[in-house]
Amino acid sequence: MERASLLTGAARVPSFGSDAPLSITAEPGRVLGLVGPPGSGLTRLGLSLLAAPSATGMVAVVDVRGWLCPIAAWEVGIDPERLVVVRCPDRRPWLQVTASLLEGFPAVLAEVPTGVRDSDLRRLAALSRARRSALVLRPVSGDLPAGVLHLRVESTGVRWEGVDRGHGALLRRRLTLRASGKGARGIEQVLEMEDDGSHAVRLVPGLAAAPAGLAG
Repeated sequence: MERASLLTGAARVPSFGSDAPLSITAEPGRVLGLVGPPGSGLTRLGLSLLAAPSATGMVAVVDVRGWLCPIAAWEVGIDPERLVVVRCPDRRPWLQVTASLLEGFPAVLAEVPTGVRDSDLRRLAALSRARRSALVLRPVSGDLPAGVLHLRVESTGVRWEGVDRGHGALLRRRLTLRASGKGARGIEQVLEMEDDGSHAVRLVPGLAAAPAGLAG
């Protein structure tokens, strides 16, 4: 089965009716949202999206939970000398910190703490567009408001492979994702990604699309 690496450019899946494939990438001036519970692989996916921008400029991560290990970023291909991690557990300075990073960095992955107002997220989206900075938002709980995201990627399932009845070694993690929004051309699409623990986070194309319709 054909696979595409997230680290060498945009992840692409069949577009199901359009000539151009769907891309999951950190795009200048666009906001991408990663929605799902902890442990669903979205932080690693978000880090992998910063790998390509780090080849030409600085990238930043706003770490709300204090869980991020820089080694995880290096494993997915982010240049260690071009990564800045800012620990910001308090929602009060979070908006100012994230806005300041968007002013000076071409790509920012920001965890979103509980309690951030929808209006603040819309202000960040406007700043991302104005500064042509890519912004990837990862809420630590809940969802993101409508009208903020160019592309919304939601984790709908995680499957570990390599362990049977509690024995064996974990070989890989497969994520089932649902993509929607303008970046998906208003058509909800289902895709699967594979993570074997190395620096390769691969897209597995060929899943059926969700029923056609406007994305919510």
